Amino acid sequence: MRILESLLSRIRRVDSIESRTIYLQEGIGRIEARQTENAKTLREAEFRVFSQWGEDGIIQFLTRHVPVENKTFVEFGVQDYLESNTRFLMVKDNWSGLVVDGSVENVDRIRRSEIYWRHNVRAECAFITRDNINDIIRSAGIGGDIGLLSVDIDGNDYWVWQAIDVVKPRIVVTEYNARFGADRAVSVPYDPQFVRAHAHYSMIYYGASLAALAQLGEAKGYNLVGCNSAGNNAFFVRKDIQPASLPSLSVREAYVRASFRETRDPSGNLSFLSTTEEQKLLETLPLVDLSS
Repeated sequence: MRILESLLSRIRRVDSIESRTIYLQEGIGRIEARQTENAKTLREAEFRVFSQWGEDGIIQFLTRHVPVENKTFVEFGVQDYLESNTRFLMVKDNWSGLVVDGSVENVDRIRRSEIYWRHNVRAECAFITRDNINDIIRSAGIGGDIGLLSVDIDGNDYWVWQAIDVVKPRIVVTEYNARFGADRAVSVPYDPQFVRAHAHYSMIYYGASLAALAQLGEAKGYNLVGCNSAGNNAFFVRKDIQPASLPSLSVREAYVRASFRETRDPSGNLSFLSTTEEQKLLETLPLVDLSS
């Protein structure tokens, strides 16, 4: 009995430390947001609170410029939601929305967390495909004009964004694979069972190029307004509400080559390949040419 009580006490202490760390992150983020209020570009606005890189600051910048009437978001590929593109938007600016992940454990952890009762967020477990994504969003009671959509599923990103028609987000954040370069409009072939870790041992065979996503955005009524400095996320604004303060960029103007190195060898170890070596490896794998 004493062992169990000791274990429960340790768990409570860990939870308390995690909660305090999250509050500290949020507090620092609020300071960062105030300090970047006068930023003139996406790059100047970057800062990280809960996002992987500088997306929190960029999203704050965009929501200051883009008129948003319905402060609702949809984000998928959030894992346990401790690292995400929308969490800071929710806790700082009181947005609400839907987050989706394919792991039961991750979704259960979100639902058990303090954030789930403090804020109006709904977490659903689903393996996203282009065939089910609209039903998932619709089932959460979300539709039409919303503030933001964040797409990051390390695989069928192009095909899923292409399929979404139940919402018309004003801002779209989508991951791109910078290793495909700035010129080619390509994506991995659609596979409803696609899992990055299984598709190729290298872990760099996934997603779509920036040119492919910009082309898709154009077809869906969006302009590319920039990329983060890490070279993995692109930002789009719907044309009908795009302010003059957010000029559109060409793919070449917006493209950022990724600086991080995450290539794995067949044993799963980091191999630190150069950009040239990564691109040479990708040339051996099937891609869909989406050039219009």
